[in-house]
Amino acid sequence: MEIRLTARHVEVPPEIRAYVEAKANKLPRFYDRIHEIEVIFDHESEQFTTEMIVRAGNKQTFIAREVGPDAFALIDLVTDKLERQLTKLKEKKRVHKHDGKGEMPAES
Repeated sequence: MEIRLTARHVEVPPEIRAYVEAKANKLPRFYDRIHEIEVIFDHESEQFTTEMIVRAGNKQTFIAREVGPDAFALIDLVTDKLERQLTKLKEKKRVHKHDGKGEMPAES
């Protein structure tokens, strides 16, 4: 899995870079077919914009975006959104059919 970090109008400190990598490395736990994660930081008039794009198998793309003053909080919010999106996809793909081999409850 490849993690790319892009910064626009701002220099990303090593602390934020390490935090992004730590959070991004946890995403495959929610969906194991992730190929690439791209994180884009932007800074305009005292507001940060954080956008995370996750590309997974079968040409699936998940995008989460947040705007606010605190970069660390934005990273948390974006990863939470992506966790929900990935979990929802995994639930959709899960087979919910019963095979009929289970035991029936005993009648009294």
